[in-house]
Amino acid sequence: MTTIYILWLRQLKRYSRSKARIVGSLGQPLLFLIALGFRMGPIYQKAKGGNYIDFLAPGVMAMGIIFTGTFSGIEIIWDRQFGFLKETLVAPTSRVSIMLGRTLGGATIATCQGLIILCISFIAGFRPHYSLLIPVSLVFIFLIALEDFHGFQLIINFLIMPLFFLSAANSFIHRICEAFFKKGIQI
Repeated sequence: MTTIYILWLRQLKRYSRSKARIVGSLGQPLLFLIALGFRMGPIYQKAKGGNYIDFLAPGVMAMGIIFTGTFSGIEIIWDRQFGFLKETLVAPTSRVSIMLGRTLGGATIATCQGLIILCISFIAGFRPHYSLLIPVSLVFIFLIALEDFHGFQLIINFLIMPLFFLSAANSFIHRICEAFFKKGIQI
């Protein structure tokens, strides 16, 4: 249990000491929320789609969590290059506890970033339709954050792509095209 805690704490300290990493990992979702949310919002409303921030915020939050979880999995390559991985693997502790400590550390960071993005989304105007499901969404946030870089393609192929095709994004694109064609604008 001590090994798990120490490696978890190491992940958190490495993250908190890297200000550029914090700004960079929160900058892209903030850019998407502000640039796309407020720029595309009026077009989305004209196409009778409702509030675009409500549509955009969950996807931006999931994207931020998945990418942070993936990049925390990629950190193991840097640990290998600088010798920390070798020192950890030679230590008299189980490899399962090493893996759990690193994974839980990355998942904690990704979950915290997801919650920060959720707070920013609320400031930007995101209002969930079912507020009682927010605690359930926190469980999903943590489960998504447990993802490592090996399973990222699996998530893309089997989860995100079918959800995109079944989501309202296709009808949103269709409505925008109809709005442009009604006004005589060629795309």
